[in-house]
Amino acid sequence: MTAIRKVAVTGPESTGKSKLCRDLANHYKGLFVPEHARAYIDQLGRPYQQDDILAIAKGQLAIEQKIVDQAGKMSAKPIVFCDTELIVTKVWSIHKYDSCDPWILDQIESNHYDLFLLCDVDLPWEPDMQREHPELRSYFFDWYRLELENYNFPYHVVMGDGENRLNNAVRLIDSALQ
Repeated sequence: MTAIRKVAVTGPESTGKSKLCRDLANHYKGLFVPEHARAYIDQLGRPYQQDDILAIAKGQLAIEQKIVDQAGKMSAKPIVFCDTELIVTKVWSIHKYDSCDPWILDQIESNHYDLFLLCDVDLPWEPDMQREHPELRSYFFDWYRLELENYNFPYHVVMGDGENRLNNAVRLIDSALQ
């Protein structure tokens, strides 16, 4: 039985994670796990609070597991592309509230990904109602990189705009997952 391969697309706000993740799923005829935080915050009706971060993390993993289960039932096992992962939740929680729920920390170590793609901050900032820190993208990029290195997770940095970003990601994935 072929194991399901998972690729996490991560990085600071407004670095093209969602588009890249969808484009990769299309390219590889894989499955796409959307970012749960956006939908959660959109329906919240109030500013999010620290307790919401744990709910977002649990929701993200529940959606991911549902899609991984779906992939497991398919005869040709597709790659599952995850638009975010719990390091993002950890960093955001520590940045905003100076702490992170232990459940999130445990899940970071136990939830396996075959590869992380860390999106560089080389794209222009695109504001929206949920994005908070355009001036801190490089700071967060460095923090995500440090987290990936501290956990010893396999990762590559994805750079370029438009089709170049996708082509660079494809090249990195093909090399890492061959």
